[in-house]
Amino acid sequence: MSVRPLIAAWAIALAAAALAGCATEAVEPPRVDVFADAAFKPPVAPLDTGDPLRLSPAMQRFAETEMAQQIRAKGVRDGLIDALYTKGRLQLDYDSEITRTAAEAFDVRRGNCLSLVMMTAAFARHLHLPYRFNSVHLEENWTRNNGIFFVAGHVNISLGRPLSAAARVAVYGDPELLTIDFLPPEQLGRHRSRVVDESTILAMFQNNRAAEALLRGQLDEAYWWARAAVLTDSRWLAAYNTLAVLYRRKGLHAQAEQALRLVLAREPLNVQALSNLVLVLGDLGRPEEAQVHAAQLAQMQPVPPYKFFDEGVVAMKAGEFAAARSLFRKEVARAAYVPEFHFWLGLAHYGLGDVNGARGELAKALEHSATTHDRHLYGAKLAWLNEQRDLAQQRRREPLMPRAGS
Repeated sequence: MSVRPLIAAWAIALAAAALAGCATEAVEPPRVDVFADAAFKPPVAPLDTGDPLRLSPAMQRFAETEMAQQIRAKGVRDGLIDALYTKGRLQLDYDSEITRTAAEAFDVRRGNCLSLVMMTAAFARHLHLPYRFNSVHLEENWTRNNGIFFVAGHVNISLGRPLSAAARVAVYGDPELLTIDFLPPEQLGRHRSRVVDESTILAMFQNNRAAEALLRGQLDEAYWWARAAVLTDSRWLAAYNTLAVLYRRKGLHAQAEQALRLVLAREPLNVQALSNLVLVLGDLGRPEEAQVHAAQLAQMQPVPPYKFFDEGVVAMKAGEFAAARSLFRKEVARAAYVPEFHFWLGLAHYGLGDVNGARGELAKALEHSATTHDRHLYGAKLAWLNEQRDLAQQRRREPLMPRAGS
């Protein structure tokens, strides 16, 4: 049996949003034997592993002015929400390109779900407003960047009533909570969630920083962020998986296997860890073991992420636009959140002479874009197509000029 396309690249779990709670649970000590400090250079600048929920002076001023006005008019909880999320105030923008602290997200007025939820929690904590972080169980969202697969999770934040409004007792029944989420309510209502504590949010933040450093090619910095995530909350298994990715890139295959085995001991069906273990076992010259895990993986995930997309790109390069369109449609049908899929489906439509179909898919690519870069890219492509449409319409409206001598 051959190794499937999914495991031709590393898989890393990347947190798209925060998880945490006001109370702190006891966290077991990390498995320090999974670290390999001597193999990585110290970071050029010390990592800021402090509290990413810290309130900056600018946030403090905002709380004392703009937010205070809303709180006086609407109460603490509704005033906080209005001050942060009412259109025309902060004008927050979703941007998943990097993971920012609460203060960084506030300064630039944008961030991914993790950053924006942390920013909300920072203000709630400042106002002594009870809050909790919820991990929302959604279908796995896979994306790929520079040959690395990422699996994004999702969380939201729930705000309780002010202590004074609940006889100084925080009651967390549904009537007492107001949940803020970036998903449409109709999507959120179909999914379960669970509460986790603040050590997990910190570990997720640090693991995100590790993944982002890896994408920049900064392996040493990525290691220290991943190490910090394990030390912060050893239950957050994604950090061990990130360590394994970094170890393999450093040629530390035995250490990579050890980290992955630790994950699989706790979660035997962890797809990312299984995918990476197949590669590591191949590196270690143990193909028979690799094939056993590859077969298990094939049963769990018969059609790996990006399979139809990769086949569609091959068809496009061969000029087989109809076949490419069919393949891209299959990928969009199971992962419509990936703008790249819509973009290439639009190219296939364009190759077949279907300009309207191309425009529609580019509009969807723009709609699903989660970074400023992607919004600029797909917005420019869509603007070009609109310009071509307008020119074509103008040519159709222009009267035909008589030929000379007629």
